[in-house]
Amino acid sequence: MNLSKTKILQPIQKKLGNANIILVGMMGAGKTTVGKALANSLGKEFIDSDHEIQERTGVKIPVIFEIEGEAGFRKRESEVLIELVKKKNIVLATGGGAVLSQENRQILQRGGIVIYLRASVNDLYRRTRHDKNRPLLQTQNLFARLNELYIQRDALYRETAHVIIDSGKQGVRYLIQKLINKLLSINIHNIFRNSHQNTMQTISVDFTTASDKRSYEIHIGHGVLEQIDLILACLPQKRVAIVSNTTIAPLYLEKLRSALEKQGVACVPIILPDGEIHKNWETLNLIFDALLTNHCERNTTILALGGGVIGDLTGFAAATYLRGVPFIQIPTTLLAQVDSSVGGKTGINHQLGKNMIGAFYQPRMVLTDSATLNTLPDRELRAGIAEIIKYGLIRDPAFFDWLEQNMRRLLARDPFVLNEAIQRSCENKAEIVATDEKEKGVRALLNLGHTFGHAIENGMGYGVWLHGEAVAVGTVMAAELSRRMRLISEADVTRIRKIFVQAELPVTAPKMPPERYLQLMLLDKKVDAGKTRFILLNRIGEAVMRADIPSTALTETILACMTDEINE
Repeated sequence: MNLSKTKILQPIQKKLGNANIILVGMMGAGKTTVGKALANSLGKEFIDSDHEIQERTGVKIPVIFEIEGEAGFRKRESEVLIELVKKKNIVLATGGGAVLSQENRQILQRGGIVIYLRASVNDLYRRTRHDKNRPLLQTQNLFARLNELYIQRDALYRETAHVIIDSGKQGVRYLIQKLINKLLSINIHNIFRNSHQNTMQTISVDFTTASDKRSYEIHIGHGVLEQIDLILACLPQKRVAIVSNTTIAPLYLEKLRSALEKQGVACVPIILPDGEIHKNWETLNLIFDALLTNHCERNTTILALGGGVIGDLTGFAAATYLRGVPFIQIPTTLLAQVDSSVGGKTGINHQLGKNMIGAFYQPRMVLTDSATLNTLPDRELRAGIAEIIKYGLIRDPAFFDWLEQNMRRLLARDPFVLNEAIQRSCENKAEIVATDEKEKGVRALLNLGHTFGHAIENGMGYGVWLHGEAVAVGTVMAAELSRRMRLISEADVTRIRKIFVQAELPVTAPKMPPERYLQLMLLDKKVDAGKTRFILLNRIGEAVMRADIPSTALTETILACMTDEINE
């Protein structure tokens, strides 16, 4: 190893010390390849648990499966894992099914820093389709088998992991650097807590290009608002303005302010009226008035403490005050945590259209504390779930399956399930916005259901329908339109309606003349050359933008969705 490389790796080697790194993930995720490279970079010993089992038994894994069955192999696997995690300074690649046992999951979590190398089913298929040495993959329909195993195991990998990273199509060298950056960002001292729900997960939103290096982190966990050091690390000066509203301020502002002031940070509180109806110029000027009155400078960071309205208003104020000041998102509603706080969209409403005035302006950091959802009204929680469902529909079918299975626990505010849903949603959005910051392409797919939904919000009067409620109905309308365009089946539409019903969200459009819907949809930001462009579904898990919508199909969709049931 040359001197320059040694110098670069010194911080991570010092931070990790002799701690073990344990890799989990599906067969074909790259655990062995990445594990060897990571061990080489960090000066640790690499061990493959499957190879260790073969060495001890003297026979290959397929033979063990043939003689002892999967149960026999799993017993041997557990015995080996118990011994291996007692070692120090190793990188351990585990078998794909190691997490199936709860005992194994606990062994791994106590034994080191667990990293889930996640890969899509398409990538897994591409890497394993010629592999004859994996007993569980010897089947006629390999893709279906991989998808079945992914659905079964993905949540278990997530439950076990301290760090999650995609091992998609990027090269090993880039992946190792990305992994090291993630490891540098985590709190090693807190990582071996017994309660996984208290473990913070960090997601990076990376806009780095050859000419522009920008990134920020989303920290997600139960109680992370108490980790003031995360905020302090983002402040260019020890002075902040905290923007909140009359509902959230009494709950969290004083506690946040007190913690910051104990660290010598001067705080300027700015409390706004609550509600979508106040997302306008008048309220925006209240922020400017307070910033100017208190002589806030270009290095004064603005903290957005509240839901989506507070985040959008604060972000727009930060983008324009003194031509740009730093800001931090601290979302306190589910909808803001999974959607509006990520990606840098800021803005206000106009009486002729929602979010028509604003700017793309990225925060320094997003601090997402799922504990703040304990005080969130049920209706607001359900509204946030609409945006979570969206990610499964547009690009993550395994997540959609998981939501169908866990909706009851999500509505019950199970901390683990909440953190899981928030994290998965933010990962999906971070990947999209990192490739299309200004919504010139794939980012537009995040607007599934929003063209119809914004028309509902505007037509009924802002605040009458919550954004998530309107998006829920809008998504059902988009699904029905997709069916009429012969993209998805009636069974798919039924399944989509069912999950919104499970989430206790509306699925029937409010009664307005179709002409009024069409008029309001012309105000949509995706309108191009006078044509409204719609986000439709090719299937559950794949969205597409279409502008070739026959007016008859659109009108029929609107009329059908205003009834209790969708019919031909």
